[in-house]
Amino acid sequence: MVVTLKYFRPAARVAFTALLGLLTIVPSALPARAAVEIAPHRAIYKMSLASARNSSTVSDVRGQMMFEWADACDGWTIEQRFQLRFQYSEGEQVDMTTNYATWESKDGESYRFNVRKLVNGELDEELRGTAEAHGDRPGVARYVKPEEQEIELPGGTLFPSMHTIQLLKHAAAGDKLFGTTVFDGSDTDGATEISAALGLRTQSAPDGKFDAKLVHGAVWPVRMAFFPVDSDDAAPEYEMSLKLLENGVAQSMLIDYGDFTVAAVLEQIESIPRPRC
Repeated sequence: MVVTLKYFRPAARVAFTALLGLLTIVPSALPARAAVEIAPHRAIYKMSLASARNSSTVSDVRGQMMFEWADACDGWTIEQRFQLRFQYSEGEQVDMTTNYATWESKDGESYRFNVRKLVNGELDEELRGTAEAHGDRPGVARYVKPEEQEIELPGGTLFPSMHTIQLLKHAAAGDKLFGTTVFDGSDTDGATEISAALGLRTQSAPDGKFDAKLVHGAVWPVRMAFFPVDSDDAAPEYEMSLKLLENGVAQSMLIDYGDFTVAAVLEQIESIPRPRC
């Protein structure tokens, strides 16, 4: 995925926010290395509860995620839709739908985002705005919804697409750790610190269920921990594990919130044609 893996994030007591754009980056701070060839694609993932501690109030999670990453000539576009149903131990049931659409320039300097979150069919939150990154100098995020405001972004902040290509370049180079600051626009808290541990490269096994042109090649296990920039807490807000192919496709994901985990398993995938630029 342009991962845009996205990500998820618990929103209050009821649920998740799209992890938005987990996989796309063209690094500016890295030395010259082999190019990353991202495959524009549309994928469907089945979402389900993987585990829950006895103390968890969440007893079940069901739904799906649609993730689309397309080449827009001078930028990347990501569209992500989540439809999730949360069942709680006391009997309450909550349906959450999140629509997330972004555009990111390929030089990693400009970003636009539009997020709508529905809870039980009613609008719960809407976010819209733009952001600018200026290398090592501070950047800025400008919101027009839910209200007009500006948030300074730390120097070196990446946007979601830029974050993944960077991640893939570090993995291909044999690096074991990669940490950076990422802004995705999924809330009004600003940027997030993401620390990634990169596992050993393996080769994707053929699977007749999926297009071999998309699901093939090198694959790395990646574990990411997410920390609010202004937090002094040593524990991450949440963690995510995924199997990431060298072309940006995520085979599977596991989102760990501490008291429960949610799995995302690839069910369908297709290529998106590149435009004539």
